[in-house]
Amino acid sequence: MLDTKVLQDYIRTIPDFPHEGIMFRDVTTLFQDPRGFRLAVDQLLAPFVGQRIDMVAGLEARGFILGGAVAHQLSKGFVPIRKKGKLPAATIEQEYELEYGSATVEIHDDALKPGDKVLLVDDLLATGGTAEAGIKLIERLGAEVVGCAFVVDLPEIGGRKRLEDMGMAVHALCHYAGA
Repeated sequence: MLDTKVLQDYIRTIPDFPHEGIMFRDVTTLFQDPRGFRLAVDQLLAPFVGQRIDMVAGLEARGFILGGAVAHQLSKGFVPIRKKGKLPAATIEQEYELEYGSATVEIHDDALKPGDKVLLVDDLLATGGTAEAGIKLIERLGAEVVGCAFVVDLPEIGGRKRLEDMGMAVHALCHYAGA
């Protein structure tokens, strides 16, 4: 069983970043510690062991670090979902709403095959907007998201509910109250 207090000890909290009143959960300190990083990767994939997973997708940018490690551990390929304009070949894109405005993420249009089972990975779940956009991209390519795995969940912001309302299995290692 995961001792979340131990895992949370690896995550640094920075008050008032990027704006006043925000408690930023910095997982880079988790990545710097080999024991903490291994613990996070092992626990991110634990609920999905035994399920068919063909590919792991990660959301820019820390989802690349975690997703790549999870893909390696599962001996599967990795697919990056990036901000618009960062991928070199033909892509499809999905817009999503931010607090002020919108943003767009994209995936190579040949990154997945119809019927592929995909695990989506990122560091943090807040509103769920980026994850929802990633899910939509994966589904537009004919693949299926078997679950979403995050290190940090900020449940009061509503991302978990948003993804669960889409029928997603959501797994998070640490839960923090407030923003």
